[in-house]
Amino acid sequence: SLSTWFRDYLYIPLGGSKVNKKRQILNTFIIFTVSGFWHGANWTFILWGVMNALYFMPLLLFNKNRKNIDIVSANKFLPSIKEFFQILFTFFLTILAWIMFRATNVSEAFYIYGEIFSSTLFEFPGILVTKKTTISFILIFVFIEWLQRDKNHALEIDGFFESLFNKYNFSFINIPMIIRWAIYFIIIFVISFYGRTENEFIYFQF
Repeated sequence: SLSTWFRDYLYIPLGGSKVNKKRQILNTFIIFTVSGFWHGANWTFILWGVMNALYFMPLLLFNKNRKNIDIVSANKFLPSIKEFFQILFTFFLTILAWIMFRATNVSEAFYIYGEIFSSTLFEFPGILVTKKTTISFILIFVFIEWLQRDKNHALEIDGFFESLFNKYNFSFINIPMIIRWAIYFIIIFVISFYGRTENEFIYFQF
């Protein structure tokens, strides 16, 4: 993958984590900045990389970059209050960076930031009313992502039901293969029905 390529051919040759703290900081900014430049010759991508490097700085400065790699709320159905707000905060920082990534230019990105951090921030989002179907699917996907957080990816469905029911003491339930395939067809139907408009895959432009 791209991340392992950067690790093997850029981060480690630069000295990796086996150098002093100042050099580690420099290496981190180099890696994230180059990863941004890899996506395109636009300042938005460069700043996206710099933002991610800044996000990483507290972990690096306080030597906590290797202390938060476990599965959150392992073997629990719901996160704790602290974990819940940590997840929300991480998601919030991530989407701020992705605004910069998806914007046409830096001015557009800062215009969006300005609209977010305005009085409208405290208004009820109309999309919750006008896009009920979209919101419903988002909630379903978030739920699946949460249940599959200990897997390689959310659609790693082999053993999904068995592990889910065993985890929460429902091991007596046996999910037949017909239900498993029914879920596949439902996913295909939903994608086909609601994905009628043609949208170019974002990475096709790079």
